[in-house]
Amino acid sequence: MNRQQDSKGVVLTGYHCNPEALPPRPRVGSVDELDSSVPSRRTGHYSPQVQSKHASGTVPPYNRCSSQDSLDELALDDYWTEVENIKHSGGAEGDAEPQEEVQLKVADEGEQEEEWLKEAGLATLFDESASDPEDSMVLLSTLTRTQAAAVERRVETLQQTLRKRNKQHQVPDVREIFKPPGSSGSKASDESKSTKETENGKRDVKTTGDITVKENGTGPDQQGVAEAETSINLEVSFSEQALSFKEGLKGVKAPSDADDKLPDFKVKPDRTGQTKVGDLSPQDMKKVRRLSLIEVTALFDTAGIDLKAHKAIKVKVKESGLFGVPLSTVLEQDQKRLAGTKVPLLLQRLIAHVEEEGLDTEGILRIPGAATRVKTLAQELEVKFYEGWFPWESLKQHDAASLLKLFIRELPYPLLTVEYFNAFISVLKLPTKKQQLQALNLLVLLLPESSRDTLKALLEFFQRVIDHKEHNKMTLNNVAVVMAPNLFMFKGFRDKISEKQEFAIATRTANIIRFLIRYQNLLWTIPKFILNQVRKQNAENQKKMNRERAMKKLLKKMAYDREKADRQERHTSEPDASQSFIRVQAPQFCKVSMAVQLTEELQASDVLSRFLSQNHSVSVKREDLCLYETGGNIQERCLDEKTYMKALLELNPSAEWVIKSAQR
Repeated sequence: MNRQQDSKGVVLTGYHCNPEALPPRPRVGSVDELDSSVPSRRTGHYSPQVQSKHASGTVPPYNRCSSQDSLDELALDDYWTEVENIKHSGGAEGDAEPQEEVQLKVADEGEQEEEWLKEAGLATLFDESASDPEDSMVLLSTLTRTQAAAVERRVETLQQTLRKRNKQHQVPDVREIFKPPGSSGSKASDESKSTKETENGKRDVKTTGDITVKENGTGPDQQGVAEAETSINLEVSFSEQALSFKEGLKGVKAPSDADDKLPDFKVKPDRTGQTKVGDLSPQDMKKVRRLSLIEVTALFDTAGIDLKAHKAIKVKVKESGLFGVPLSTVLEQDQKRLAGTKVPLLLQRLIAHVEEEGLDTEGILRIPGAATRVKTLAQELEVKFYEGWFPWESLKQHDAASLLKLFIRELPYPLLTVEYFNAFISVLKLPTKKQQLQALNLLVLLLPESSRDTLKALLEFFQRVIDHKEHNKMTLNNVAVVMAPNLFMFKGFRDKISEKQEFAIATRTANIIRFLIRYQNLLWTIPKFILNQVRKQNAENQKKMNRERAMKKLLKKMAYDREKADRQERHTSEPDASQSFIRVQAPQFCKVSMAVQLTEELQASDVLSRFLSQNHSVSVKREDLCLYETGGNIQERCLDEKTYMKALLELNPSAEWVIKSAQR
């Protein structure tokens, strides 16, 4: 196997936090120093009554920029103003007993690798008692070379740790893990994986993603690089694209990507349709999450970025209420009142209130409500919100925005999670904006469903605020710098980081928020290469089930039934490739079957239109209907209306087609 030479690799486990944002702790040793070159740029508070203790006359005044593309490092007045507002606002508890804060601990040696392998669904590589050993092998068989290298690195590190501990437990040799069946070694297989043919079949060129690299070492073609800067290829592993880009730049000066402009990234069209979060079944989303963890790790590994692992120690938190309560607890409360709730009802109501009263209010999100009044309102909400007694009609715009921010930052565990907090912070260390965007895409897929849904609702709200920037003076940059401390400065280290460390993360976090807002339509997309890996796993598992069924039939000696079942299986799993129609079912609407003629240009939207034209009694709105792909190599997938049915049928010939209400 082609192994990366850097011995340091990213470790993403349930133990992540931001090590660079933590103060030295004598009992576990000090953290790595941040860049000392980052200067202090705190400036004054907006309110004339309160001046920041960090204000300095040497800092040039802030010239508010309306640009949506660049973020000057000097334009961070709003960030420090918001930090001061947070310090003066206190919490929502009033005089009540303060809640415990999340404590962070350095993971023990080897513990981070074990947790990573568990989360990736590969626990059997170090624990023979773990379940689903064959599923692990199926997963390994679908990995790319960079993904396999990421797994191999963690297994090797764990092996070394266990040897040091003199444990009898044996971790399998990594050469055996990735050894192809019937092969005497894995080197030849790895080399064959690393060489890819171009579309015209020539082998003198490697093609990975949108970047074409000549084998003679002359570097990337300039036109190809220019195209690659704005084109996102979801069909090829991001880490493979990054490795090809890195190898193509050997001996060539890397293109400058130091400015803060955000390109207009576009996703290459896919005839089999795009897949968004929420389109897949929970079973397939579990596979997506495992593959996303392996892939984002491989992407950081390719760039030589090493993330130190920390874990959160569980603390006692409030078991009920609105502010300072875990997100999962709030959602449980809400779901008892409104089934299917995915975003906290309080957050939905605050967003709706700001929008109902108009988004044209100048400085919305930036200008805070009076701290005492906001605290009183938060306490009133705790008592009256669920009873429906809260006087929304008297709530001011800036107070509503302040309550929204208070809810987010009072979460005992950060919205972006302790597990991946450091990974989010480190995204900007990746060499290009395309890789940074790809990493954020994978990290969004890794978030728990509750965090992901809530983050999506917030980002959509932020974009609607920005859409009214001509009146409210809130540009993309303004929203980003104001919201960064609310999303990133969670209580676990808010009061523990040093001033120098806070300076270093200010620009980073503001830029991350800019990315999240600007590219939110791309970040909730499941890359096709990951979906294809899920399809391969499902296909292998289906073969396994078929073999087990065949064995049971053999033991029962039911030859006739077995032959009949085999004929049926061949009929369903090996349809005629030249079939000219598909059969669509809609049992939810009493439509047993509907035959649809296949053409090259037939899309999912055409199937839905035909169904509605034949069923005028259906009361469901068109936008609430979805054509689902079920069975074959996928559990269930809600199709993009631009999906070309013939192209998808070639990808999943055993699929069935069902029309029903969308279940996003």
